[in-house]
Amino acid sequence: MGMNREILRIALPNIISNITVPIMGIAGTMIAGHLNDSVSTIGALAIGVSIFNFIYWNCSFIRMGTSGLTAQAFGAGDSRTTTLMLARAVAVSLVVGLVALIFQRPLGLGALAIMNGNDMVAEYFFARIWAVPAGVLLFGLNGWLTGMQNAIIPMIVAVTVNIIHIVCSLFFAFPLDMGIVGIAYASVVAQWTGVIATIVITWWKFRKGFVKVTLSEVLDMQAMKEFFLINRDIIIRTLCIVATYTFFTAASARMGDDNILAVNTILLQLFTLFSYMNDGFAFAAEALTGRFIGAKDQPSLRDAVKKCVIWCLVVAVIYIGIYIGWWRELLSLFISDSADANLLLDYAGRYIGWIIAIPLAAAMPFVMDGIMVGATQSRIMRDSMVLSTIAYFALFYAFEPFIGNNALWLAFSSYMFLRGALQYLMSGRLNKIYDKAER
Repeated sequence: MGMNREILRIALPNIISNITVPIMGIAGTMIAGHLNDSVSTIGALAIGVSIFNFIYWNCSFIRMGTSGLTAQAFGAGDSRTTTLMLARAVAVSLVVGLVALIFQRPLGLGALAIMNGNDMVAEYFFARIWAVPAGVLLFGLNGWLTGMQNAIIPMIVAVTVNIIHIVCSLFFAFPLDMGIVGIAYASVVAQWTGVIATIVITWWKFRKGFVKVTLSEVLDMQAMKEFFLINRDIIIRTLCIVATYTFFTAASARMGDDNILAVNTILLQLFTLFSYMNDGFAFAAEALTGRFIGAKDQPSLRDAVKKCVIWCLVVAVIYIGIYIGWWRELLSLFISDSADANLLLDYAGRYIGWIIAIPLAAAMPFVMDGIMVGATQSRIMRDSMVLSTIAYFALFYAFEPFIGNNALWLAFSSYMFLRGALQYLMSGRLNKIYDKAER
């Protein structure tokens, strides 16, 4: 029970943090829907949010690169390295954030051209861009906290940030009559408040464990090289993820049937609900793998990996049961107000088998990602992702002429399964991970 308790101690707060993300999105859409010209405002907000999601997604390497190295130092009881990792995470985050601000004009104009954004989207972008340094800093800080086995602080901050964002969005959009720009500035206020809160709570919680370090130690070339080599692999992995998800939507749109695009988008939301849950256990695998490798505790590492895998499989089975029994009710939550609700449900029925099966196919990639991050095996993550992405496109183009939209779901399901299977095989059935914990 001890290891299960450790896993849940890290997983549950992260699951709660994940759940706040769609809640904030729903709140923003509802606020936009009550502004003048609500249809245009909702559309502009959707495009603007997509642009920033893309920016943040490509900055997630800072969190993952920081987490594994910090967890290993924590497990080894190396306070100097954990302190240095925090300093390096902050330094890299600040540089990335400042670059985004300096190049906001070309970045914004390029994104608007690609996404066909109008003046309303431009106003939203150039207001919210000031939140990017804070958002990236939170990636670095949360990565460090995960490595330090602390999921409570990120959870508290995530809930706080989302509450502030909703309250400020309402105040800026309506009493101050700032419209969609008010929603953007609410993000700026919320994100920077989150940074300040994280710094204050982190200092209060960990101040006794910090050691004095010099700037030359923080910027040590060998250590920074290791950090960026890991992050290089994670960036390539992230680009593959972005490519597959972007192509999924684009291919759905090219099917020539708006109902297929709508149904695929909604069904993908059901997969997202599953991913929020399993991501929590991936964070637990990440933190505990790094910790036990650093501590050279192979028995505990094996126990943690085994139980994290079991938890992910249990979650998958639960979701399969929910989707089998209540998929119509779940989909109705997304389309109940649509005039074509019954038609969309009929369309969804043709492809619901993929959503019922996909939790099992996707159970392993989440936990394997966490294990590889904790073990700093970023090359395995990168190579498995590249091969899975190649298979994704190959399967789609091979079968799309014969089975249409089913080919897209076949490609996506296979892509998810291959990610986990390839990481397992490339790590020598995890023996390479276990060997890192040998004394």
